[in-house]
Amino acid sequence: MKICVLPGDGIGPEIVAEAVRVLNALDLPFELEEALLGGCAVDATGHPYPEATQKLALAADAILLGAVGGPQWDALPREQRPERGLLGIRKQLGLFANLRPAILYPELANASTLKPEVVSGLDILIVRELTGDIYFGQPRGIERRVVDGKNQRFGFNTMHYTESEIQRIGRVAFESARKRNKKLCSIDKMNVLETTQLWRDVMNELAPEYPDVELSHMLVDNAAMQLVKAPKQFDVMVTGNMFGDILSDEASMLTGSIGMLPSASLDENGKGMYEPCHGSAPDIAGQGVANPLATILSVAMMLRYTFSMEEAAQRIEGAVKKVLAQGFRTGDIYEPGTHKVGTKAMGDAVLAAL
Repeated sequence: MKICVLPGDGIGPEIVAEAVRVLNALDLPFELEEALLGGCAVDATGHPYPEATQKLALAADAILLGAVGGPQWDALPREQRPERGLLGIRKQLGLFANLRPAILYPELANASTLKPEVVSGLDILIVRELTGDIYFGQPRGIERRVVDGKNQRFGFNTMHYTESEIQRIGRVAFESARKRNKKLCSIDKMNVLETTQLWRDVMNELAPEYPDVELSHMLVDNAAMQLVKAPKQFDVMVTGNMFGDILSDEASMLTGSIGMLPSASLDENGKGMYEPCHGSAPDIAGQGVANPLATILSVAMMLRYTFSMEEAAQRIEGAVKKVLAQGFRTGDIYEPGTHKVGTKAMGDAVLAAL
């Protein structure tokens, strides 16, 4: 079983190193091979998703990714920026279904900026469509046009979804809800955007196939409010690429730190790319203080969703819970009375708990 490891930029190499240590400690028959993606790939090859990485990713059974990007690449042409590599690998591999759990561990209730009674027991799964929407729609660009009698710069992007794209992410969401509390909330902006009117129509058409799942709808602006006001009303949420990008990051902060949240991006056959929800955090890169737990938990998701190794996945998740119960904290989740540790020491603690 082959895993393509993409450490990426910023804190990526540090957190991925700890996740790989945990994976190797399970003594499972995996073959790991590293490649370049993002800014490091631009520096080495001139391209954020070089051909050698493409070949390795296509041949692998799963991909473990750290993070990409940093301010040093912001001035590059758009097609050379690290984020284009991330969009490219998602598109090439058909990773259309992004699963982002937002779980508040009891030990971290005080780390959330919301009152403990609002977030205590929080367990949400956000299902985000990942290969369509305005991020990939054509035409797009910046050009000069005569508008209102003035020759000026004109920026434009195109939001679109096909019926089949909505159906396939909808089925992933319904199936996920069926395995949890059988509640699914679909997020759109149908009062303004025709694209999301189609989204709502297709979700309603799918609902009779899942009579055991309660389907509801919510406009995205209200959903953003409700995530802060009463987040525990949600179980599974499903939405498009742009809305999902924003809402999943908002939901992550309910848990106290985005450094705690893993994610899975899956194709139609269960092949996936697994990464933490956070970015490359260039301000703390190389300092050995980043939180590796989201990446370690991403390995657990990999074992569960791609390799169907539920017992091994639960071992990792149990080890993380034990470490938190023992009081180990990286800086992002530290509070007085707990034991502040760095990236490697947190990895050591998880290995000991395993």
